[in-house]
Amino acid sequence: MDFDLIRESFPRLLSAVPTTLALASISISLGFLVALPIALMRLSKSRVLASFGYGYVYVMRSTPLLVQMFLIYYGSGQFRAFFEYFGLWTLFRDAWFCAILALTLNTAAYTSEIIRGGIRAVPWGQIEAARAVGMSGILLFRRIVFPIAMRQVLPAYGNEIIIMIKSTSLASTITIVEVTGVAKQIISNTFQPVEIFVIAGAIYLSINFIVTRAVMLIEIWLNPHLRSDRALRSTAAVATH
Repeated sequence: MDFDLIRESFPRLLSAVPTTLALASISISLGFLVALPIALMRLSKSRVLASFGYGYVYVMRSTPLLVQMFLIYYGSGQFRAFFEYFGLWTLFRDAWFCAILALTLNTAAYTSEIIRGGIRAVPWGQIEAARAVGMSGILLFRRIVFPIAMRQVLPAYGNEIIIMIKSTSLASTITIVEVTGVAKQIISNTFQPVEIFVIAGAIYLSINFIVTRAVMLIEIWLNPHLRSDRALRSTAAVATH
């Protein structure tokens, strides 16, 4: 193990973290906005909307993210005339746009299923109680269904966030220089992949540790009973000592 190489390479890899975080945060945020209407489509009584939502989720979840990214970045050139006609070619020729688009569409499919499961898990009694006091439609969804659903799906959604942070490494295949992209550049010059990928893995591990703790704290904040349980466990632990 070349510790001198590790010490020299660490700052370069660390400097690429903002790019990784930007890719992840933008795609996760946009993916959530896309996922919500897709989830509602899946739950819709309209066969057309439900079929469209099912088809989108099925295709995006059944094909590798790397293939989707390649199709968007390299495949869009086959339709250059079409994109130029609508003034979109300046976007599709940009690697950043293509990477974010691929990541967004991919995470939206998984997130929509997480949200759909959370909505279906909302106790029917809560909905009936809200209707009894005059809530219906959008107000019922905004104040009762959606908040309860998000509390229930937060652990699963936290896993999706972690997966997306790791998936940003695929952006290096379409010329974006994030953590993995910098690692590849260093490896091509030093021919020592083990040391470099150890550093890269440690950086991803650190980022995801912070995300995991943040999701856990948000879950405790949104669920008062978890705070009570945690306090009781702490009290019991002190009592045993």
